[in-house]
Amino acid sequence: MMYGLIGYPLSHSFSQRYFTEKFAKEERDGYSYRNFPITDIDKLRGLLEQHPCLCGFNVTIPYKEQIIPYIDEMDVTASDVRAVNTVRVVRCGDDLFLKGYNTDVYGFRRSLEEWFVALDVDLPQNALVLGSGGASKAVVCALSGLGIAASVVSRREGKMYEQLNAKDFAACHLIVNTTPLGMFPKVGECPAIPYQYLTERHYLYDLVYNPEETVFMLKGIERGALVHNGKRMLHLQADKAWEIWNL
Repeated sequence: MMYGLIGYPLSHSFSQRYFTEKFAKEERDGYSYRNFPITDIDKLRGLLEQHPCLCGFNVTIPYKEQIIPYIDEMDVTASDVRAVNTVRVVRCGDDLFLKGYNTDVYGFRRSLEEWFVALDVDLPQNALVLGSGGASKAVVCALSGLGIAASVVSRREGKMYEQLNAKDFAACHLIVNTTPLGMFPKVGECPAIPYQYLTERHYLYDLVYNPEETVFMLKGIERGALVHNGKRMLHLQADKAWEIWNL
């Protein structure tokens, strides 16, 4: 049985390693997980036809929203978020049925709760969410479920990066980077926010996990902020995807 990941590029992803190790540990002979770096979402149908053993796949940048027109049915969370990162493939002869899910919401929420429990501090009331793509929508949904008001900051919608000021940072002690800025191989990049307003009262969560310490995180450390990367979220959302594929 085959599972996989679609997106482009995929050089940053640890998903293949994670599932390969998981299958070996659980002694699941005949199971495999492959990366499928497709340059256009229109190539999805051909991919599914080429690999008739593909039973499910994860979706990453930039297709979490673009894949929706190809999905036959979405679960409640994916419908609410309007972003899909996990797909279950049901085959009946030559017919394909694709059901979309969003496990990012679960992964982010659980990992954030675990982090703050470990720190022995209360969750903040307000957060800045950097980026407006599919991952951002999942984060905003998760934060809302935790009673945290989120303000989206991006280059395209909501407040712009350059519009952030000291009052924004004083009001929002949690800052979540949902953009790919700083992700391998472009490790020198980071969101263009005014880092001088960060203090030791801030918590920076970067969904990027490769590298484990991004420029975004390092700039926070320089100002005394506590930081967290997206590796735990990756593991949690992957395990939830595995549950879905085995329904």
